[in-house]
Amino acid sequence: MDEVFKALADPSRRRLLDSLNARNGQTLRDLCAGLEMARQSVSKHLAVLEAANVVTTVRRGREKLHYLNAAPIIAIADRWITQYDRGRVEALADLTRALESEPMDKPEFVYTTYINTTAEKLWQALTDPAFTSRYWGATFESEWTPGAAMSWTEGGLKTVDPAQVVLEAEPPHRLSYTWHTFTPEFGDVHGMNPEVVAAMAEEPRSKVTFDIAPHGKLIKLTVTHDGFEPESTVHAGITEGWPVILSSLKSLLETGEAL
Repeated sequence: MDEVFKALADPSRRRLLDSLNARNGQTLRDLCAGLEMARQSVSKHLAVLEAANVVTTVRRGREKLHYLNAAPIIAIADRWITQYDRGRVEALADLTRALESEPMDKPEFVYTTYINTTAEKLWQALTDPAFTSRYWGATFESEWTPGAAMSWTEGGLKTVDPAQVVLEAEPPHRLSYTWHTFTPEFGDVHGMNPEVVAAMAEEPRSKVTFDIAPHGKLIKLTVTHDGFEPESTVHAGITEGWPVILSSLKSLLETGEAL
């Protein structure tokens, strides 16, 4: 938590966050172009933001893209704002809301968390029904190889669709698959508005990618969910859903109990 406060204390770093809030997924060159700072200075500020887990990075080919990670700021808000006069921390609350909103032409969701586990156990937790049922409430059946079919069971409903497949599988480092099939039955199980479910079903199928990497004694998990169109209904839903799922995953692996 101290690292987050330190990261937010510098006006230059807040400008970098503002820049990413306006357009997420920027390279170092992109960020330098919009700010009157030397490349080296921007790199140093980004290193502080990454150390505080306020900014996370994803490699796309030769490019290193920078994304906001709102989770640490939301944690501060949850712990502190309810205890003190909300008016005195209005700026922090505004920043939290701005980070959650992520206005982008083609929205993406990127979330990074650090878990006290092993890469092998984390891979198992992402694929083994005995684990996913505990923290997610869903189970998956697949051979977990590129191109393999992937069925999804949740609330007693099993969904199978030819487009619901594994895209990448490099255990225990990287897993990617196409995102869910939205049917009226899915909406009924979750008590969703039929119009919302129909809107989700009309959208192009998105994809989710899990990148697993060692980070000292911890394991760094980066979840990237992309492939959305502007004003995506599915994106709005997963932005609220993923932090809950991943927090429960972390709790299960570290304490033996899901949230």
